[in-house]
Amino acid sequence: MAFKIAVLAGDGIGPEVTAEAVKVLRATGVECNFEDALIGGAAYDAKGHPLPKETLDLCKDADAVLLGAVGGPKYDAIQPIELRPEVGALLPLRRELNLYANVRPAKTLKALMMASPLKGERGLIDLVVMRELTGGIYFGQPRERRDNGNTAVDTCIYSKMEIERIAKRAFDIARQRRRMITSVDKANVLETSRLWREVVTAMAADNQDVKVEHMLVDNCAMQLVRDPQHFDVILTENMFGDILSDEASMITGSLGLLPSASLSDPKNGKVFGLYEPVHGSAPDIAGQGRANPIAAILSAAMMLRYSFDDNKKALRIEAAVDQALDSGIRTADIFEKASRLVSTKEMGDAIAERVAG
Repeated sequence: MAFKIAVLAGDGIGPEVTAEAVKVLRATGVECNFEDALIGGAAYDAKGHPLPKETLDLCKDADAVLLGAVGGPKYDAIQPIELRPEVGALLPLRRELNLYANVRPAKTLKALMMASPLKGERGLIDLVVMRELTGGIYFGQPRERRDNGNTAVDTCIYSKMEIERIAKRAFDIARQRRRMITSVDKANVLETSRLWREVVTAMAADNQDVKVEHMLVDNCAMQLVRDPQHFDVILTENMFGDILSDEASMITGSLGLLPSASLSDPKNGKVFGLYEPVHGSAPDIAGQGRANPIAAILSAAMMLRYSFDDNKKALRIEAAVDQALDSGIRTADIFEKASRLVSTKEMGDAIAERVAG
């Protein structure tokens, strides 16, 4: 039976990188039916809303979702704010699909060690940020302007249940890795963080095969630069995870290299997920063939691993990425003098050819 994949290419470089991810998925031989739908600015231009009902319905009916990127300066001034791509598409999509567990691996590819801003082997990292994705300050109410627009209010709310379910996923992933979790909060200041620390501490007592440490978010930001190899799984809330995962990704050398998975609860033994590169829409280079498709392609590998339970094909994609880079080809974001510059499509072709083998 073929898997049904909703393909939401989105804006900017989204269509370019998503096309290469689809190409590589086809090269694995996995049986998939791909169905395209509009999202983000492209949907707003065509339908008047960044998340049309037909797009949401397609996602709910799919086995997995492959997303490119949304937004851009063109849409930053749209009113009301709920019609802007990031607010009106991404946030409700996560909420409606219950995509509460954001898995963001950050791993240095050895062929690209020179691209890391950290010198020598300090730039060799292999960690996962587990970010809670549907709670916290991004979703808390009230969110409003008061005092004739001179005062703004955002609300951060977390429940014990929300913390427990993301922590459980972190323990599961830690067991597949080096069995260490760094739980990141701001418990010296925030009440939500004090609850976060209490819940994770209680769960650590019931999961003693995994080492758990607590770290304040400002200290974690510093340690990611000073000693990134210390970390295995970073477990944290929505806003802290947003910031720390981008910091971790830059240690690898480029946002164009890092994939992500946003997962819901398992149903009938299958994990529903949305898979996307961590980079944005980069409209300044859209249509020029300069975008790096590796993050989108590795996101497709995560789809195979988590939603389709096919680790073998996922490893084939990851190995093909390494082989392509070892051959010396580079997109513009990771180009160096000794390498050969290739386009988005050429990088996708090179990886797909190695996957097909």
